[in-house]
Amino acid sequence: MSQNPAEAGPEREMSLLDHLEELRQRLVRCILAAAVGFAVCFAFAERILEVMLHPLKVVLPPKSELITTSLTEGFFVSMKAAFVAGLFLVSPIIFYQVWRFIAPGLYENERKLVVPVAFFTALCFVSGACFGYFVVFPFGFTFLANYAADVVTLMPRLAEYYSFCLGLLLAFGIIFEMPVFIFFLARLGVVDSKWLRNKRRWAVVVFFVVAAILTPTPDAVNQILMAAPMVVLYEISIWVAHFFGKRKPAPEPEGESQEALEGEQQQELPPAEAETETPAPEAATEAAPEPSAPEAEAQVLHDEHTQAELASAEPAEAAPAESGEAAAPEAQPAEPQAEEPQVEEPAAETPAAPAAKDPEPKA
Repeated sequence: MSQNPAEAGPEREMSLLDHLEELRQRLVRCILAAAVGFAVCFAFAERILEVMLHPLKVVLPPKSELITTSLTEGFFVSMKAAFVAGLFLVSPIIFYQVWRFIAPGLYENERKLVVPVAFFTALCFVSGACFGYFVVFPFGFTFLANYAADVVTLMPRLAEYYSFCLGLLLAFGIIFEMPVFIFFLARLGVVDSKWLRNKRRWAVVVFFVVAAILTPTPDAVNQILMAAPMVVLYEISIWVAHFFGKRKPAPEPEGESQEALEGEQQQELPPAEAETETPAPEAATEAAPEPSAPEAEAQVLHDEHTQAELASAEPAEAAPAESGEAAAPEAQPAEPQAEEPQVEEPAAETPAAPAAKDPEPKA
C-alpha cells in the first residue's frame, strides 16, 4: 500500500488525486474494522439477539410471543444484529478514520483534537443508544404491549421488531451527537454561546416536536423521556461553545488602529518611494523657491540700469567748477550705455554744466 498523502507532511498541498487516494485508504480501513467487529460479534449472535429481545419479552402478555414467518428470517436477523453490534464495537476506529480524512483541511492546533473528538463522538453515540435501550424501550414497549390486550393477541414478527429497535437506537445515537456538532460549528464561527442562549426557548419547542415524532408511543411520558436528554445536551453544548468556540478579536481604539494602518502602509512602500514621499525637514527649510523666468529677467535689467546711472554720475561730480568750459565739451559726449536686450529705456540725461558768461567789454 502506498504512503498516505496526509501523512507526508501537514504543510504539503494535496491534489485531487491525493484526496481520492486518501479517501480510498480510509474507506478500506473502515471496511476492515467493520469486518473484524462483525466476525467477533457473530460468534455471540444468539446472545446479542436475546439481549435485543429482552425489553419486549418482559412486557409481553402471557398469550403473546415473537414469531417468524419464514425459514431464513431468524438467521438473517441474527446476522444483522451481529453486524450492528460489530459497528458499535469498532465505532471509535471508524470515527477516527473519518476525522483523519478531514484533518488536512484543519489548522495545526485543530489537528491535535482529532483523537479526543473521535473518542467523544463514539462515546456520545453509544451513550445515546444505551439511553434508548435502558430507559425509553421499557416504557414504550409496556404501553404498546398492554394496549387493548384484552381484545387482541399480540404476535409481533422478529424482523419488524428488529427494524423498529434499530431505527430507535440510531435516532438516539445521532441525537446524543449534539455537543460534537455544536463543537465544530463553534470552531467554525457559525454559532456561539450567546446565540445559543438567546435561542434556548425555540430549541426546547423543537426538541419536544422531534420527540413526539420519534417516540414509539403517543403518550407524554415517552415524549418527555426523549426530549429531556436533548434539553440537557443543549445546555452542555452551550458550555462547549463557550470554552471551545472561535474567539472574536477585541475592538482596537480608533487612534491605535489608524497608527497601525499608517505603519503598515509605510512598510509596504519600497525604500526609494518612501524616501521621495517623506523628505527630510532640514532640506525642505534650506531649499528656497527658484524665481520664475520673467522675474529673473526684470532683476537683471534693474541691476544694469542702476550701474549705468552710477557710471554717468561719477564724471559730473569729479569736474572742478573753474574749468567749466573745458568740462562742458568733455561732459557732452555721453558714455555708451549698455544695450538692454529686450526693453529699451531712455538713457539717463546727465545735468550739463552752466555756461560761463562772456566778460563785458571794457570802456
